[in-house]
Amino acid sequence: MTSVNFQFSHPELLFLLLLLPVIALLKGKAGGVASLRFPSVAAAREAGGKPRGRAGGWLAALRLLALAALIIGLARPQLGRGTTEVDASGIDILLAIDVSGSMEALDFELNGERANRLEVVKQVVKQFVDERPNDRIGIVAFAGRPYLVSPLTLDHEWLVKRLEEVRIGQVEDGTAIGSAIVSASNHLKDQDSKSRIVVLLTDGMNNAGAANPTTAAEAAKAIGIKIYTVGAGNRGQAPMPVKDQFGRRRLQMVEVDIDEKTLKEVAAETGGQYFRATDTASLEQIYSAINQLETTKRKLKKYEDVGELFLYALLPGLFFLGVERFLGETRLRRLP
Repeated sequence: MTSVNFQFSHPELLFLLLLLPVIALLKGKAGGVASLRFPSVAAAREAGGKPRGRAGGWLAALRLLALAALIIGLARPQLGRGTTEVDASGIDILLAIDVSGSMEALDFELNGERANRLEVVKQVVKQFVDERPNDRIGIVAFAGRPYLVSPLTLDHEWLVKRLEEVRIGQVEDGTAIGSAIVSASNHLKDQDSKSRIVVLLTDGMNNAGAANPTTAAEAAKAIGIKIYTVGAGNRGQAPMPVKDQFGRRRLQMVEVDIDEKTLKEVAAETGGQYFRATDTASLEQIYSAINQLETTKRKLKKYEDVGELFLYALLPGLFFLGVERFLGETRLRRLP
């Protein structure tokens, strides 16, 4: 990654620029009235020639410009071109997200308004992805069966775009937790990485697919994959949008049924942890906790080339000063 940075080696000298308005103010104050005796008004007019009322102003402006440029030059402006090389962290993360119909339950909030579970999960996952720029991350969504949303990638901008397209109802309904674990493991098993983890979020019980969650977890452990499980949803009952016989949308309270026992077993079997999110805040805290648990040191290599720019200020300053001296001794010369 290459960056360009403008800076001053001695920025404290720039405070001298504050003196320039003071100098201009003092120069602009009227001094004592000078007088010359002439025998007549006509003689005075001939001695004065053409009026040069603005001559002193131009000379003063040139002097101030010269001083400003010289002060900037003394502060030593510099242009730094730096290159930073960041080694990948070596952690591959597969996010498995439940998109079954129950994820439409409105027991979470987003920006102070009631929102369904999936929309909140997507926002929290985006934040999680942003905080891990050097990890390869992929996404598997699942309902009655799993499907790949994004393979492992470092292109997180593309990953987030694919996440935004995830909707409820894109595959048959159900909650195939075991099949989701198998699918996530298959996308990780051939990766030569230091650490491979699955973060599986669901709000229900395994009721679809051919794979048993615990058996799938044992297989994942055998190939070195760690699984963190997250149960999402309020405890007891949650408001669910339904349509009546006339097609009108209304909310109906439904029982929340999460197989926490199985999710705990899956996490424990692989060396991960189980978390329960009952609202948006706790969900954010869970992904933040997982972010802290799965960290590794990254190597940073920095190269910097600094170019001096003081001549670009000193030369104009000397030019303005030379012009002021030249004009002051020639066309704009003042009477002593």
